[in-house]
Amino acid sequence: MSIAGILTAAAVVGTVGILVGVFLGAAGLRFRVETDEREAAVLEALPGNNCGGCGFAGCSGLAAAIAGGEAAVDACPVGGEEVGRRIAEIMGVEAGSSVRKTAFVHCQGDCDRAGTNYDYYGAEDCRMMDFVPNGGPKACSSGCLGFGTCVRACPFDAIRVERGVAKVDRDKCRACGKCVESCPRHLISLIPYGDRVAVACQSTDKGPVTMKACQSGCIGCGICAKVCPREAVKIVDFHAVIDQERCSGCGACAEKCPKKAIVRT
Repeated sequence: MSIAGILTAAAVVGTVGILVGVFLGAAGLRFRVETDEREAAVLEALPGNNCGGCGFAGCSGLAAAIAGGEAAVDACPVGGEEVGRRIAEIMGVEAGSSVRKTAFVHCQGDCDRAGTNYDYYGAEDCRMMDFVPNGGPKACSSGCLGFGTCVRACPFDAIRVERGVAKVDRDKCRACGKCVESCPRHLISLIPYGDRVAVACQSTDKGPVTMKACQSGCIGCGICAKVCPREAVKIVDFHAVIDQERCSGCGACAEKCPKKAIVRT
């Protein structure tokens, strides 16, 4: 190829490049999306775990919702009150008071307390138990299966399985709710960190059936309801339920429970 041909080709390529650059620049100006500076500041203030515990698609989704007035400034369960205050300053609003929460497993049916119907060898995933006899090897059809689906769901390493039952590390827990969503038996709930007593059983079987399946299962005897000075305990579906708004945390129900199904947290 001659020198003239090379120069011509270079000129054509250069001209095309310039035209494409001008076109892209103009298109960028024409179709650009205005970014709310507050949204960027809120996103920076969020912890960045992208756990989804707030109900939005990660921290960016929550930041956009807060900036758009679609979510509260303290909507991040991981950041808690401190992050809520920082975001309130960014948004120029008053920060409300928030209650720290933690996950709690309503079951104590470990290897020593809960009976088993058979030996199970298979996929260690609690969600798979719907496909095996009796919903799993444990005699209690309402208890923790202990295969760690909640452990794998927790992004904060705050839950573990000990002797066949899940246990929560309250100090590590950030109340994102991932373990709550993952438990197929709905045995995990978020409770206020300051709650002093909770019912560690959710069996809806009658007393004799529960006693046969687990040594620490609630038998619905009603002693806890009788000794509670504030009428905060009731028996619903054969097991105790505590109204935390009425509860003073005196611990009388836990002390008198014959099966120790009510525990101090």
